[in-house]
Amino acid sequence: MLNTEKTPAADSPPFSPWRLCVAPMLDWTDKHCRHLHRLITRHARLYTEMVTCGALLHGSLRRHLRRDEMERPVALQLGGSDPAELAQCARLGQQWGYDEINLNCGCPSPRVQRGAFGACLMTQPRLVADCVKAMRDAVHIPVTVKHRIGIDREESHAFVRDFVGEVAQAGCSVFIVHARNAWLEGLSPKENREVPPLRHERVWQLKRDFPQLTICLNGGVSSNEQIAAHLAHVDGVMLGRAAYHHPWLMSEWDARFFGDTGRDTGRDAAPPLTREAVERAMLAYMQAEAAQDGTPWYAIARHMLGLRHGLRGARAWRQVWSDHRLKPLPPEEVWQRARQHTEPDAPEGPGQIADGVRAV
Repeated sequence: MLNTEKTPAADSPPFSPWRLCVAPMLDWTDKHCRHLHRLITRHARLYTEMVTCGALLHGSLRRHLRRDEMERPVALQLGGSDPAELAQCARLGQQWGYDEINLNCGCPSPRVQRGAFGACLMTQPRLVADCVKAMRDAVHIPVTVKHRIGIDREESHAFVRDFVGEVAQAGCSVFIVHARNAWLEGLSPKENREVPPLRHERVWQLKRDFPQLTICLNGGVSSNEQIAAHLAHVDGVMLGRAAYHHPWLMSEWDARFFGDTGRDTGRDAAPPLTREAVERAMLAYMQAEAAQDGTPWYAIARHMLGLRHGLRGARAWRQVWSDHRLKPLPPEEVWQRARQHTEPDAPEGPGQIADGVRAV
């Protein structure tokens, strides 16, 4: 049985709470995705999708804020630019049990720009500072900022350095930095994650500029070796697409980066973490969610499709879980069909398997 209890603070390893994080990703890091990720890593910090202030103030709180206790530590990412509205939403996040409020200053999508928040806020550091102060005055949990290293083709390090400096004066001590510029025109959101060049050294420099702040690097990190290399320069690393598409990458994190071996000594030692154990736990979760909230199993299973990446039968297993013709079946029957294509975590043929991700 998987141990899904939150580690007590007294037992937590002496590392930064932002040492490893899974990025907020629209349409991906919902409650069900976070449940899967928490089954694989006990210590990584998880983030919600970005939730706009308008959605919280005028929509369903339960829909946007429902979470499970086992997800913690978990942060709520907000999108907005009005200090009073952000303060009100931060209070809601704290009331619903989130451990952090994160302000999005990095999303470049046209819809977000029309709302005058996201990456375009980097051109208004005074406003961001006012937003941060308003939220900090409203809650006692950390208020953090996620941002880019620049806007459009602004290549000066002074731009991001001055942004961080001014926002830090409002009391923000944690900055999650996507190591690419955000191009507000001419690129789609997907292209904005790929086309502007990565400049990890800019994030390293921010840590040297502000040694008293917590600086977490995001962008283009896809292996545990890369994580280790960046941790020599910054306080934390945040992964997005790599963690989502290849979630087993996270199975090494607790032992390798937090010193947590799963209490693997003694008679009451937890069994080794395996993909099958995670699948069984997700099956139980699907059943519980269907009973509690009427959630169809396929809304949950979509987040699992990368779980067996690199193993024999992974493609057939994935095809079963994503077969729309099986939607009327109960999840346990779908699981039985899928597991016919699997065997214990054995590599699929020749090829190097490193850090849970097949080399290509």
